[in-house]
Amino acid sequence: MAKDWKSKLHEIIYEADTPAGKLFDVVILVLILASIALVMLESVNDYALQYGDFLFVAEWIITILFTFEYFARIISIRKPSQYIFSFYGIIDFLSTIPMYLSFFIVGSQSLIALRALRLMRVFRILKLARYIGASNNIVRALKASRIKIGVFIMFILILCTILGSVMYLIESEKDSGFTSIPRSIYWAIVTLTTVGYGDIAPHTPLGQFIASIIMILGYGIIAVPTGIVTAELTTIEKEEIHLNTQSCPNCSAEGHRDNAEFCFDCGERLNPKKPA
Repeated sequence: MAKDWKSKLHEIIYEADTPAGKLFDVVILVLILASIALVMLESVNDYALQYGDFLFVAEWIITILFTFEYFARIISIRKPSQYIFSFYGIIDFLSTIPMYLSFFIVGSQSLIALRALRLMRVFRILKLARYIGASNNIVRALKASRIKIGVFIMFILILCTILGSVMYLIESEKDSGFTSIPRSIYWAIVTLTTVGYGDIAPHTPLGQFIASIIMILGYGIIAVPTGIVTAELTTIEKEEIHLNTQSCPNCSAEGHRDNAEFCFDCGERLNPKKPA
């Protein structure tokens, strides 16, 4: 009997293909949005003074509901550690704990905004697997180009160090803000990335000339990482995208192929109701 209610609980919590599973996921998403809205409203002084008690109670009610959900996810699978230490398990824990931490750390309830990360489940709920496939391709391209990007960033840091040191030598005698080499390197980074806060500016003609070169150089440098990642994306073959939302009742693994009968991770039958 225990196995039956655990299987039913797993189906409701982890599956998105059943009516009960869809309803559960939609309710959770609404609660996530509501909790984020409450935190935002609490940060506004006028609302905090007028509706502070209501916001506080509402946040606690939602937190308690998320606490029950977190433990329900743990007890509904045979290997709880697989969920606890998974990506979503860690996110669920981090989004639940802030209100409890507020007893010890003042203001920690603001970390409830981390619950926004849980909205990533909307891809599974709405079966937006094609978007997940596209995002996976981008991640793969970033991983494939990480060495090239790392070398590029190292080159930029060396360039900024050299340019910052040169600007310090040129502008240090003037009242232009170049008071040290680290501060000059900060200016070089801000200028090269075309941010340009304007808190430091060269006063000498030579300094302004070098600054102009750095600004123009920044436009060309920004395009380099984009080109590297784009080149890697073109080499990634288009893969078949599967819309299967089944979650393994044993290890909670997701992302199975369509029509899969067994978990790709632990080998457990995905639908225990079917005869082996």
